[in-house]
Order: sequence, then structure tokens, then C-alpha cells
Amino acid sequence: MLLAIDSSAGTSVAVVDHEFGILAERTEPDPMRHAEVVGELIAAVLAESGASPAALSAVAIGTGPGPFTGLRVGMAAGRAFAFGAGTPLIGVVSHDAIAAAHYSAGGWGDVLVVTDARRRERYWSRYAGLDEAGLPRRVEGPALARPDDLPAAARRIDATSVSAASLGVLAERLRRSGRATPVEPLYLRSPDVTLSAPKRVS
Repeated sequence: MLLAIDSSAGTSVAVVDHEFGILAERTEPDPMRHAEVVGELIAAVLAESGASPAALSAVAIGTGPGPFTGLRVGMAAGRAFAFGAGTPLIGVVSHDAIAAAHYSAGGWGDVLVVTDARRRERYWSRYAGLDEAGLPRRVEGPALARPDDLPAAARRIDATSVSAASLGVLAERLRRSGRATPVEPLYLRSPDVTLSAPKRVS
């Protein structure tokens, strides 16, 4: 059983169990309220699922791509929770979770997953079905582009949020497959706010 958190678009939190499936999920679609709601959502799914931090075998966090401020909120919350509970941390590319949910629901073929990157740009990743381990086969991306410059695909999925339940299910598959799960964030560009160079004192 694991706790899954994604804040690459909206904020979504879930408790997922390999044997029993999705035990609880809560989502706040507003992409500007990550810091306000992530703690409440974690408490809500733990209460609904009846899971204690000690019962969790891992914490899965969506690594993006996503805007700097929003993405780091969910990742920081996941890191802190995993540290406090003494559980492993699993990184999952957020677009992979969207693609995995699509294929698990019977989708097939060439798929382009697109999410909002703000500044009139889009994050995108292209997929070509599932591999032998049941994991989405990412063939391009994640990358950043203007809407008119997005690559073509047989089907396009424009996602406004990433389901933490889908992310948690994929994290369980990744663990069973023995694949590496890096926890580095995929910002794909510099943060909106940067430190100015210090003034020289003569």
C-alpha cells in the first residue's frame, strides 16, 4: 500500500494497494492552490482508506513535467512524508501516469499527452502502447513547445490534472518490474522568479 501525490497540474492525492486497488483519492483541480490543499488532501485520503503512515510501503510522487512552483509543492510534501514515515520514495513521470490510465482503459496506438505549461506553452510526451511489463512506452518527451509546434499523433490527450490514483497504480507496477524511479523534478525551464546578481560594493 502506498501514498501517491501529484501537483504537476492540479493537486491529487491517493492511497493505492496492489491487491485491493484504489482505496481513496482526492483532487483539487485549481492549479494555484497546491500549498493550501496538499496537507488536507493527504489527511483526507489516509482517514478514508484507514491507512496509517506506518502501514505504507512507499510514497510515490509525480515528477512532472510541471511549472516550478506547483510541482515542487507536491514533491516536497511527498519527500517530507516519506522521511517522516521512514518509507521509500518513488518518482513517476506525471505524463506516464496519464498514458498508463489511457491504455489500461482500453486505449491503444500512438498517443500524445499534453499539459499546460503556462506562458502560452505546453508540455508534451508521446507514447506507443505498453511494453512487456505493462508500462507505457514513452518514445518522445517530456518536452516543451508552443501549441502550434506540438507533434502529431493518432490521439491527443489534453489533461488538466493528473490522477494520483493512476500514478500510484503505475508506481506499483514500476516497483514490481524493478525499474529505476528517479525523483528529480522535470521543470523543463527555469523558475519564473530568479535571484538577481549581487551588487558590487566599491
